[in-house]
Parts: sequence; C-alpha cells; structure tokens
Amino acid sequence: MFMTVKEASKKWGISDRRIRVLCSEGKISGAYRDGKIWRIPGNAQKPADARFKSRESLIEIADRKKAELDKCRPLTDGEVERLNEEFTVEYTYNSNAIEGNTLTLRETDMVLRGLTIDKKPLKDHLEVIGHKDAFDYVSELVKNKTPISESVIKQIHFLVLADKKDDRGVYRRVPVRIMGAMHDPVQPYLIEPKMEQLLKEFADSTEHIITKLARFHIEFEGIHPFIDGNGRTGRLLVNLELMKAGYPPIDIKFTDRMAYYNAFDVYYTKHDLSAMEKIFATYINQRLDICLKMLEE
Repeated sequence: MFMTVKEASKKWGISDRRIRVLCSEGKISGAYRDGKIWRIPGNAQKPADARFKSRESLIEIADRKKAELDKCRPLTDGEVERLNEEFTVEYTYNSNAIEGNTLTLRETDMVLRGLTIDKKPLKDHLEVIGHKDAFDYVSELVKNKTPISESVIKQIHFLVLADKKDDRGVYRRVPVRIMGAMHDPVQPYLIEPKMEQLLKEFADSTEHIITKLARFHIEFEGIHPFIDGNGRTGRLLVNLELMKAGYPPIDIKFTDRMAYYNAFDVYYTKHDLSAMEKIFATYINQRLDICLKMLEE
C-alpha cells in the first residue's frame, strides 16, 4: 500500500514541495517515482529534518535555505511580485523610520499609492517616494548584475534624498558628527580616497557575502560620505549585493534599531563584527523562511 505526496504531506505535516525534495534525495525509504508521481510506502517513517543542525551557524543555515530556494528558480514574474509586494512597503517604512520619518506603516502604504497624509510634513512624503524609487533602481541593477561603484552609490543616494535637491548624489563638503555614536565620520577631504579603498577591499574580500556586507555596511556608515541619507543608502547597498548573490533583500526593523546602533559601537570599540553579522544573518534567515513558505503555498 502506498501514499501519495499529498497524503504524506498531511500525515507528517510537511509541505508537498518538501516531500518531493526528500523523495528525490532518497530520504524516504522505499519511495520511488512512477512517471511524474512519487509512490511512498504507507508505513514509511517521517524522515528527520537534518537540514538545519543545531550546531550550524546562522550563515550556514542561511546557505542551506538559499540552496533550497535556488531549486525553485527561475521564479516567475508573478512569484517575484508576490514575494516583494508586502516587503517593499515595510522596508520603506522601517528604513525611513530609523532615520526619523514620522509616517506610520499604514501611512507609508497610502503615500506609495499616491495619497497625501494630512498634517504630515512634505519631507516625509518625499522620503517615502524617494526610497521606493531607489529600491526600484536597485532591483534593475540586480537584473543587470551591475557592479557596485561610486557612481552607483551616488545614483542611489540621488534617488533617496528626494527632499534635498542640492545635496543629492554628492559627497559632503563639511565635517559632521553622529550624536551618541562611538565613532566620528572622516573629514571631507578623506571621503573620496576612503570610498575608493572601501570598494576595493569589498571587491577583493574572500569572506562570505554576509560577513563582507556586515563589514562594508559599518565602514560605509563610518565614512558617512553624504550630508544626509547615509543610513538609507547604506541599507539599499546591502540589499543590492545580497540580491545579486541570490539572497532575498532584508528589512531591518525600526523596533530593532537599538541593537542595530549597538552593533556599530561594538565594532568601533572592540573591533568585533559579530553583532552586525548576526543581525544580517538573522534577518536573511527570516526572509528565506518567508520566501520558501510562500513558494510552497
């Protein structure tokens, strides 16, 4: 007596897609393929899920999940749209909120739909529109596998800083300080050489992409090349490189901003990258879970 994939899925509480993967990997004893149909022995035992071992690092777990996502590629336009529709609004809201934007998540969604929020500053509206335009631009760069460069960074910043036309896409020419931070941004005359150095080190690095981006992000924000919009631009750059590497984009939550800020301080006071690396890896794992669940459904 044999079970169908659907019957095994219901019995074991595993998705149809996962059952087929387990069958193809020989993880279900006695299962065999009959044409397009998998036949599973009725007395077969639910296989242990060895995908994610407890001693594995968050990065190793993310890589395993990414490998599972890769099996679903290429994604259709409809699948990509569904994966990104809610993410784009939440990402725009959180990235702007971290920098002081007062629009709520609901109001952010309304602005992206072309509405105006009464009694909220024009600046906040423009930041929402600018961030969405910048993310759309990043998505196009991903499709074209465009290498990261100073010109790309400046164009992303140009779109982000929709409310300050004279400062868009140009390096700052005055010194700045970040209140409460454990590190002072570099002097204006050092911005260009430091950016060139940062991009070269990123290109030459053989570290895992998550580690590379944690380091790049902290160093970019430490340089603080623009008068405003550095945080939003920096997080967009992280997602640009994540998506080019085949990972989903991440959305650092406004509610997690203190842990995010502390990760910068840990790096600059202890030369310890692990806090930012953990934040990135955790968010990537969460996004991979969401993507895999949507595709299974």
